[in-house]
Amino acid sequence: MKKFFMNTALCALALSMLVCGCGMKTNVAEATNDIELSSKSAILMEYDSGEILVAKEENKRLPVASMVKMMTILLSLEELEEKNVALDTKITTSENASSMGGSQVFLDPYVEYSFEDLLKSVIMASANDASVALAEYFNGNEKAFTNRMNKRAKELGMNDTHYSNCTGLPAPEQYSSAKDTALLLKEILKHDIYHNYSTIWMDTLTHPSGRQTELVNTNRLIRYFEGCDGGKTGSTNEAGCCLGASAKRDNMRLISVIVGAENSKTRFNESATLLNYGFKNFESQKLADVTAVLTEIPVLKGKNQTVKAYASEDFAAVVKKGDKSNYQVDTEFSQSVNAPIKAGTAVGKLLISKNGNIVKEISVVVKEDVKHLSLLETTKKVIHKW
Repeated sequence: MKKFFMNTALCALALSMLVCGCGMKTNVAEATNDIELSSKSAILMEYDSGEILVAKEENKRLPVASMVKMMTILLSLEELEEKNVALDTKITTSENASSMGGSQVFLDPYVEYSFEDLLKSVIMASANDASVALAEYFNGNEKAFTNRMNKRAKELGMNDTHYSNCTGLPAPEQYSSAKDTALLLKEILKHDIYHNYSTIWMDTLTHPSGRQTELVNTNRLIRYFEGCDGGKTGSTNEAGCCLGASAKRDNMRLISVIVGAENSKTRFNESATLLNYGFKNFESQKLADVTAVLTEIPVLKGKNQTVKAYASEDFAAVVKKGDKSNYQVDTEFSQSVNAPIKAGTAVGKLLISKNGNIVKEISVVVKEDVKHLSLLETTKKVIHKW
C-alpha cells in the first residue's frame, strides 16, 4: 500500500537547496530581448535544468566549424569511461591523419602517441590531425567514426545536426545548431576528466622524435572569464567565428553558444555577455538531491528494521533572482516493504510542481540490499519479543 502526503520539512529543505539534475521542461526566458547579438545564432542554457535563458535562432542549421570536434571529444571520453582505452594507450598515426590541414599539432605519421596526448591536443588546440587519429583508432576510418557521431547525436536529441567529418573542416551537408551544440557540451561536461585538459591555458606536446609543439588553448575565456572551465572554438570562412563555452559560479553552471560571429573578438565578447547576463539575473534551486535521505521505510521480515530512501536523480530549477519560485515538492512513500530488497528498488516518488502543475516525477529508491531473515533468525526474533 502507498500513502500520499506532503513532507513539509523536505519541501523547505529542497526549496532552499541549489541545482543538480536535469530533465526539466525547456523554456525560453522572457528576458531574451534584453541582449542584442550580432552573431547569426546564439543560446544561453542553464546546465542542470537545461532551461534556455536566452536564444536567437537557436535551432537554425548552420556550419559550426571546429565545434564539430565536440562530438569527437565526447565519444573519446565515453570510450575512456567504458575502459575501452586508457590514457597511456599508444595509438599509431596514419599518413592520412598527419596530413590534415587547418589547425593541427603536426603529428608524425606511423609513430605512436598516447591517447591522452591526442585527446588533449583536440580539447586544447582543436587539432584536426589528432581528431582523425582518434577516429581511425576507434572505428578504423573517419567515415565509420562519422556515422557513429551522427548516431550519438540522434541519441542526444540533436535533431538539427548532421556530421560529414570529425574535424569540422568544410564539407557538404555538415551542419549543427546553437541548441544542439549546447546539448553536446552539456553531455561532455558530465565527464570530470574533461576539465583536466579544458582548463589548461598552455602546454607542450612532445613528439616521439623529441620534437615539441606548443599547445595554446583556443578558448581564451578559460583564462579571462571568471568561472569558465570548458568549451570549444571554431572558425572557417563559411561558418564565421563560433564558440561554445561553459562557466560555473557558486552553485550554478551556464552554457553559452555563439554561431556565425563576424570575427573572433565578437564571439568571445558576446559569449561573455551571455554568461554575465545569466549569472547576474538568474539563480538555481535544487529540488531533489540523490545524496539526501528522504525517509526511512519499515522493512518486514528483513535483517534491517528500516531502509533509507533517496531520490533516484537530481533535479534543479532556475528562476529569476528575486522572483518567488512557486515550486512545491510532494512525496509519496510505501508504508513498508518486504525483504529481500535489492538496491535500486522503487519505494515511492517525488512530485515536483510549479503553480499547481506537475513538471517532474522522480522515483524514490533504496540504495542498499536488505536480506530476508532466515528461519532461525525469525525464530530468535519471535522468542526475544515473547
